[in-house]
Amino acid sequence: MTERWQNELLSSPRRLVDLVERGIITPAESQALHGVEDRFELGISEHYLGLIDPDDPRCPIRLQAIPTRGELNALPGEEADPIGDHRHAAPPLLVHRYPDRVLLMPTLRCPLYCRFCFRKVLLADGPPVRLGPQLDEALDYLRADPRIHEVILSGGDPLLLGDGRLDDLLQRIRGIAHIRRIRIHTRVPATLPSRFTPDLVAILEAYAPLILVSHVNHPREIAAETRRAWRALARAGVMLLSQSVLMKGINDDGAILAELFEDLLDAGVKPYYLHHLDNTVGTAHFRVSLQQGMALVRKLRGRISGTAIPAYVMEIPGGAGKIRVDSSAVTPADEAGTWWLNGPLGERVLYDERALGVQQPAAPAAGLELIDSR
Repeated sequence: MTERWQNELLSSPRRLVDLVERGIITPAESQALHGVEDRFELGISEHYLGLIDPDDPRCPIRLQAIPTRGELNALPGEEADPIGDHRHAAPPLLVHRYPDRVLLMPTLRCPLYCRFCFRKVLLADGPPVRLGPQLDEALDYLRADPRIHEVILSGGDPLLLGDGRLDDLLQRIRGIAHIRRIRIHTRVPATLPSRFTPDLVAILEAYAPLILVSHVNHPREIAAETRRAWRALARAGVMLLSQSVLMKGINDDGAILAELFEDLLDAGVKPYYLHHLDNTVGTAHFRVSLQQGMALVRKLRGRISGTAIPAYVMEIPGGAGKIRVDSSAVTPADEAGTWWLNGPLGERVLYDERALGVQQPAAPAAGLELIDSR
C-alpha cells in the first residue's frame, strides 16, 4: 500500500501539459517552454504547487518551480558542473572533496526540480542510480579510508528513498567504526512535508547523532505542516540546520531574509548557510552580485540575533572548495566585478561576474568586513 507522500509524488505534474491542465501556465507559455522541458527535468510536488500565489506572476514560489526561457540562455562563465563534482568523484555515488567528509548520492530523484539547481544538468543527463552494487562499492570506499568521519547524504533528495532502503543505508553507514556523523541534505520539509511519517521519524531517531539540513529559500515555504515535521524531528533528537540560496526576485531583500532566518530559528532550525548562487547554466536571471550579497548580510547584523544569521558562503567554480564570502577569502581584483577567491584547498581563482551577466552596483567595492556574531 502506498503512503500519502508517495501518492502525492505520483500525482505531481511532470510535464508542461500537466501545468496547462491545472491552469498554472497558458498553452502559449507551454509552447514557448518546450525547449526547457526537453533539456531539464520538471517536477513539482502537490504541496509546493499549493504554495504558489496564482494572482502573482512574480510569486517567489512560482519562480523557483516553473520553468522560464531564461534557462536556455547559457553564458560564457556558466558551467554544467559548477562546483566540480566530477573532479572529486570517487566510486559510483560518491564525491570526496575534503579529507574528512564524503558526499553520497543514493538517488537523483527530487520532489521539486528547482529551476536554479546546481545539479540540474546531472539530474537530466546523469546515469541511473543502481543502489545495489553501486552502494556496495561506495561503502567499501568508506571502510577503506579512516580519515572519513562524516557522510553527507544528498542527491537528488535522499528522503525519497523508501523507508526500508533508507533504514538499510543508514544502518550500513553507522556500522563503519570511523564514521562519527551522518548528515542529510534535503528539500523535503519545504516541498513534501507529508514524507515525515511516524515511521520515518523513528528511523532517523535510531541513527543519532544525525543532522538534517533543510533547504528553504523564502518564508512562505515554512508551512504549518513543515513546522510540525521539524518539531517531530527535534523531539527525536535530530539536529536541525538550514541552508538557503540568495537569488534575485526570491530573497534578495533584507526584510525577507530577516523574516526567513527568524522564522527558521523560531521553528527550531538553526540557519547554517546562505549560499551565493552557483554558476549553473541558465541561471543568470537569479544571480545577484557578490557586493550586493555582502551588503545584505551586513544589514542583518544588529537587526536580528546573531544566532539567526547563517554563514554567507560560495563554492569556488571548478571544485576548489567552499569559502566565506564576507571574509579575507574573497578580495576585489578591480572595481568592475572581478574577484580573487582563495580556496581552502590552496587554490586561488579569478572570478569574473561580468561573464555571468551580473550587473554591478554603482558604488565601488568597499573593504570587506567580518561577521559580528553577537
